[in-house]
Amino acid sequence: MVGRYDIPNNKIRLTNGKIVYKSILFPKIEESEDDIYIISKAGDRLDLLAKKYYNDVTKWWIIAHANKIKGTLIVTPGKQIRIPMNISKINRNLLELNT
Repeated sequence: MVGRYDIPNNKIRLTNGKIVYKSILFPKIEESEDDIYIISKAGDRLDLLAKKYYNDVTKWWIIAHANKIKGTLIVTPGKQIRIPMNISKINRNLLELNT
């Protein structure tokens, strides 16, 4: 799976020698018949859901972006959450937007 640090040419070397990363453009995540829907419970977090469904905690942003969750990893209990399962397409779209 593609992550923020895997995107080619995403680094910029500053004049002081430090390396910084460019901002990432995230793809629109369309609904799919393969998506999973859950009702969140107390203690659910985006990174833990990403670990459970993708086996990769760094993919929390996919769930956040699909559900318009910003500024937190914590999911409100009792909320319906969409877990996109078309990861290959999302990764392709991420690379296309950022290369």
